[in-house]
Amino acid sequence: MPRLKPFTKWTGGKRQLIPELTSLMPESFNRYFEPFVGGGALFFELMPSSASINDYNSELIIAYKQIRDNVGELIELLKIHQEKNTKDYYLNLRSVDRDNRIDKMSDVEKAARLLYMLRVNFNGLYRVNSKNQFNVPYGRYKNPKIVDEPLLKNISHYLKHNDISILNGDFADAVVDAKPGDFVYFDPPYAPKSDTSDFTSYTHHGFRFYDQVRLRDTFALLNERGVKVMLSNSDVEVIHELYSEIPGIDIKVVEANRMINSRADRRGKVNELIIRSENW
Repeated sequence: MPRLKPFTKWTGGKRQLIPELTSLMPESFNRYFEPFVGGGALFFELMPSSASINDYNSELIIAYKQIRDNVGELIELLKIHQEKNTKDYYLNLRSVDRDNRIDKMSDVEKAARLLYMLRVNFNGLYRVNSKNQFNVPYGRYKNPKIVDEPLLKNISHYLKHNDISILNGDFADAVVDAKPGDFVYFDPPYAPKSDTSDFTSYTHHGFRFYDQVRLRDTFALLNERGVKVMLSNSDVEVIHELYSEIPGIDIKVVEANRMINSRADRRGKVNELIIRSENW
């Protein structure tokens, strides 16, 4: 089986942190859980034979399921989008969530729309407003790779021929079946470094401080149950404070490249945290 990689860009993607993540994760585990799967960088790097992936973003999960179940039609639709790709075409397709046309689209059409938009829009960013309407402008790519047929087919084969559950819901619900010896990797929307740097609008509900506290409590509960847990987050005081309350955990600071921001001066090297439980 060829090595896999994410099929789309995703805000907060972890491809450039893979060496650090794989060096810090447990050497062995049973089932793999990723409750904020996003683009799935670590998931596709590991290619576990037994896994449960989840995301609260329903459009993203539709894409995962359509790649698994309907990859041929998905590829054909992406080829059509590639042929027709212009700024006007993009804006028209983007607007289907504003005039109810999206309600008439099939799941495979929704998946193709999402994958197309994330290939051609500004910085590959997924962002919606308070009405859950996609609002990212068109990008300036000369020749975006809208259709990666071999990759999509390989991912489809992997998802079909392994024990992979694909869920759409809250992160806490996604780990209720985790048992001692299983491995859970949390990559949530990060706590903002400032009031204006918050990229939590990947769903229109956002991800609030209350949710960060719930996540810390879920981490602690899994740790108590003997589950191996690892979490990524921003290197800010509030996250240090939350997780320092859990006995026996390890907090490491790593340097990452942050490439997605509307302002170029806010991109570049940033410190992030990798937090691990005591059950290695």
